[in-house]
Amino acid sequence: MKPSTNGTSRKILQLALPNIITNITVPLLGMVDTAIVGHLSATHIGAIAIGTQIFNLIYWNFGFLRMGTSGFTAQAYGARRLDEAVRVFIRAFTIALAIALTLLVLQHPLALLSKLIFNGSSQVLALAFSYFYIRIWAAPATLGLYAIKGWFIGMQNSRLPMWIAIFINIVNIVCSLLFVLVFHWDIRGVALGTVIAQYSGLLAGLYFVAFRYGKLFRRRLTAVFVRQTLRWSEMRRFFRVNGDIFLRTVCLAAVFTFITSESGRISDQILAVDALLLQFFTLFSYIMDGFAYAGESLVGRYIGARDRRTLVTTVRSLIVWGLALTLLFTAIYAAFGEPILRIFSDQESVIAATRPYLFWVLIIPVCGFSAFLFDGIFVGATASRTMRNTMFIATAAFFAVYYGLRQLPLSAGNDADYVHNNTLWVAFMVYLAARGIGQALMLRTAVYEKAEAFVKPQDE
Repeated sequence: MKPSTNGTSRKILQLALPNIITNITVPLLGMVDTAIVGHLSATHIGAIAIGTQIFNLIYWNFGFLRMGTSGFTAQAYGARRLDEAVRVFIRAFTIALAIALTLLVLQHPLALLSKLIFNGSSQVLALAFSYFYIRIWAAPATLGLYAIKGWFIGMQNSRLPMWIAIFINIVNIVCSLLFVLVFHWDIRGVALGTVIAQYSGLLAGLYFVAFRYGKLFRRRLTAVFVRQTLRWSEMRRFFRVNGDIFLRTVCLAAVFTFITSESGRISDQILAVDALLLQFFTLFSYIMDGFAYAGESLVGRYIGARDRRTLVTTVRSLIVWGLALTLLFTAIYAAFGEPILRIFSDQESVIAATRPYLFWVLIIPVCGFSAFLFDGIFVGATASRTMRNTMFIATAAFFAVYYGLRQLPLSAGNDADYVHNNTLWVAFMVYLAARGIGQALMLRTAVYEKAEAFVKPQDE
């Protein structure tokens, strides 16, 4: 019997809408910080941009704690292997805490390394590292939440991450406003608000795990079960897939780190401009990721159930939704680009400097939508090697285009900074498009055929 397209769309929306709400609130952690300090000065905007990018560089590298967890969990759910689903949670959460403790121990070397990577005035950098040394203490909560969120998504439950994200952002907004506007703790108050919000979210996440899935864990959470779960023979597949995701994410972090670093190399003003433009990218990407997360849940589920027909229908429906959202966001950005920009800053000099670059926000949805969607589809299929390889190609294309264009005599004098920054954005658009095209070409072999070849975890 052929799967119903309407039924598939309903399942996608049931998972995607809570994920969209979740993902709208996730960037608010950075957007609220930018909005609060954006009304102080361009120096503060630049400092938050660098501080946020430092943590992106750190945390994105461990994105496998969410992505790998959701793919493995969804496949276990589809195969009706609840034992394996519990094992995935234990592995992911244990690894998350181990990595977080390592980051806390290495915070000073990480700060020194960051100072070598990022560019900006001494005042901008001083503020950025004041932010860093406070926010780093949220590492256990942040990485623990990666594992919890990925597990919920894999279990086809997108509502609990939504409530956790809303709670985190309410706490973040209240604390940051209180610490900055009432206590006048400046950028340190913003960082402390984020730390408190992250630990509040971790406690909420663990509560929901116990409340919603307590029976599932109580039946299995014995010393013998945990020891078996954490044995190397059991962990090997988890690390193999997540190692590929780690390398893929290193490339992702390298591109965004380079953009921030190169923006600062041009000038503090361009650093502030690009920080604001990237907020448009962030908003679009997190809404698109709502559908990507739905893809993770459903693709993993149907691969686990070895249901290729429904899998193909689901992927096609996801692409249709992606195209619709691309048209919608392009229209919104065309009509309301500057009003949206003013949400993040009321500094007229920064807004005036950003205006000539606003056309890039119209191109972001067109170049980026397929990259976001296929990431979710490939994560659900645990097709990590293909994700890694296409990211390698896209990253190489980014740097080749950027440095290739920089060799051309395209500008001189007063236009040099303008052309330099546009070159950076051309390379970024090529990078986004290359990711989507590369994964589209590998869709059949990396995803569809996996539904027929899937082997249940206990048989591996």
